[in-house]
Amino acid sequence: RGGQIPTMDAKVTMEIESEETDAEEPQDVLLVLAEHQYVLSSEDFSPAEKKEAKGKIMGIIKEAAMAPYYEYVCEAAGWRKDKKLLATMQEKNKETLKTLEAKIADSKKNAGETEVRDAEVALAQHFSKIGDKKVALEKLKEVMDNTVGTGQKIDLSFLIIRMGMAFNDIKLVKEYIDNAKNLVEKGGDWERRNLLKVYEASFLVRIRSFKEAADLFIESVATFTCTAMYPYERLIFYTVVSSIISLDRISLRKKVVRSPEILQVTEDMPKVKQLIQSLHTCKYNELFAVLVDISKMLKRDRYFAPHCGWWLREMRIVAYSQFLRSYRSVTMKSMAETFGVGIGFLDKELSRFISAKRVNCKIDQVNLVIETNRPDAKNAQYNEIVTKGDALLARIQKLAIELT
Repeated sequence: RGGQIPTMDAKVTMEIESEETDAEEPQDVLLVLAEHQYVLSSEDFSPAEKKEAKGKIMGIIKEAAMAPYYEYVCEAAGWRKDKKLLATMQEKNKETLKTLEAKIADSKKNAGETEVRDAEVALAQHFSKIGDKKVALEKLKEVMDNTVGTGQKIDLSFLIIRMGMAFNDIKLVKEYIDNAKNLVEKGGDWERRNLLKVYEASFLVRIRSFKEAADLFIESVATFTCTAMYPYERLIFYTVVSSIISLDRISLRKKVVRSPEILQVTEDMPKVKQLIQSLHTCKYNELFAVLVDISKMLKRDRYFAPHCGWWLREMRIVAYSQFLRSYRSVTMKSMAETFGVGIGFLDKELSRFISAKRVNCKIDQVNLVIETNRPDAKNAQYNEIVTKGDALLARIQKLAIELT
């Protein structure tokens, strides 16, 4: 306050916060461009938003002279190429390439292996930065096959994963997730292990393995540093959305509802907070109302958009199952009012989920009553033991016959 000099503790705190801020890696440019490109292709954005996205794409391309990416996006979006602009950017790329190749040649002649390796990595990264996926992959693989250390190999694997995510090459992402996991087991530090969790969780979302993704997202909440993929707020959103359909009620309360990190961030995300609280406090009419807003958020996210309809269905199953656990029987009218839906809609929904064996109940159409038929866990375990015991006895008898 005023001219008061900060204490030593305050100075240390300020220095630490400054270092953390400086250390935060910006989002990978290719992923930024991929998000803008998604805006152009999605029906869930307005013409004004699409126009703004196009302007941002062109601004990034021009600033970084991304000639290969410009050709890629023109083909993908159906734009007419500006040949003069393309030629200018290609010329800049040639100049940069000449400088980087000269650096490699000089390092081989006058420096050691470390300097040569760093120069080769810089060349590979150059092709990634201008969006030349094919050449970047070739150069990155060459570097990784040479003498780079385990840590740097992991970092380059992460770069390839981001490139795969940006170009929607899921096969490539899967290959280098597996590669990074093998490298981490051989000698990855804790920071890279934590980064890998975010990369793998993001990949699992793309292939709709939400349960596995949720576990990794939850583990990443307290240690998140993967800002090259997306900001922390988005990680929290992904954690909530994937966990709420994957975890049982007790685990959800412990790992999400009562998580201080999630509570802090969701204070600025009212719809996400309402999603968590309405399910936890069994306010099902509020839950169904906020699902409309959450679905709009999912449709505008390039990772979750393909799964929006499926996620909404799973979310309704979670809510119906949680509600029915409290009753042996309940009228259709009462349940419909609780969820804020019509009886006809509820009848159709439950009939579909019952036939798919996703909800444990049956409907008395005469009296319009829903009767729950919870599976008996003890009986199920007993039947499983008997079945396995019979199979084991049959194998022992068969073995005894063969030995005699």
